[in-house]
Amino acid sequence: MKLIIKPEKGFGKIEVEINEELWGELKRLSERYGVPVERLIEIALTGEFREPKGNLEGLEKMVRELEERTWELEKEYAPLRFKAYGLSEDNKILAIELSGLLAENSQLKRFLRVKPERNVELRKLISYYLQG
Repeated sequence: MKLIIKPEKGFGKIEVEINEELWGELKRLSERYGVPVERLIEIALTGEFREPKGNLEGLEKMVRELEERTWELEKEYAPLRFKAYGLSEDNKILAIELSGLLAENSQLKRFLRVKPERNVELRKLISYYLQG
């Protein structure tokens, strides 16, 4: 593989041949650390290496343990979230039905020439369940 390095200003570019083994290693490092290959090459050429502070293996082990615990909690709470979603949808349906019944009630009161009542609190509650 041919690598071409161009300066930000001026002329003169550098062409370097990189064998497939080195390119594969660069791609693996790029994927592992989430850094573009170009940035890895730039770090290697400029010497911007940072030495890890502390025990890297211990930190990686701790991260794996935390990930496992996170997945355990996810498994535990997924059914609860599903039930909560179902209840939320049921509440929306009931709020729609209640809104329709209130409208029908006010129409009947107008037909009977009875003063319609304004249930502001009930309207707020219906609005709340329709939004959520």
